[in-house]
Amino acid sequence: MAQFFKDHWEFLRQFRERFETTGAIAPSSRFLARAMTGPMARRDRPGRILEIGPGTGAVTQRIVRLLRPEDRFDLVELNETFAGLLRGRFVSDPHYRAAADRSAVHVCPIQEFAATEPYDIIISGLPLNNFPAELVRSIFETYFKLLAPGGTLSYFEYMYVRPMRKLVANASEKARLTELDQIANGYLSKYRVDRSWVFVNVPPAWVQHLRNP
Repeated sequence: MAQFFKDHWEFLRQFRERFETTGAIAPSSRFLARAMTGPMARRDRPGRILEIGPGTGAVTQRIVRLLRPEDRFDLVELNETFAGLLRGRFVSDPHYRAAADRSAVHVCPIQEFAATEPYDIIISGLPLNNFPAELVRSIFETYFKLLAPGGTLSYFEYMYVRPMRKLVANASEKARLTELDQIANGYLSKYRVDRSWVFVNVPPAWVQHLRNP
């Protein structure tokens, strides 16, 4: 319980200081974590797992429980404070520690991450709705560069955020949000294989699951 409150406090502090890259006021719920890791839980063979934007590890703590001995797990986090927390978990937390020999935390933008091989599962917690359209386009391109053929990308977004923002946004913000719709929908129309609805989260969210042909 103490760790729970510590994580929420640190997440709130980072939200206040670095809203653009934190994107939420609280870590993801366990229900969202379960939806994000659905393809990983259902797979029938070991593989390479990549988590992008793990934050304080709300989803990571489920990933490490699902890891197999033959898996490889990489985490890419831009926020140095969050990365430090995660590295500490791989030392102190029994579930993390069990996977430490095949896991690594990398501090960099995902576009600068140098992967040695593509990944079978990518799980992303990046707050795409906060980013400029060209950055979101670059991130989606990076997702699919890093995703192995037949691999699955899972990312979440808060329900109806873009339509609601458009109601109160100025002209330039509406144009940005419209372009985000176009970018995301272009990938979803080609590659989406499933969508999970998660109402027990703050705010409620859905998880998009895309597969690389």
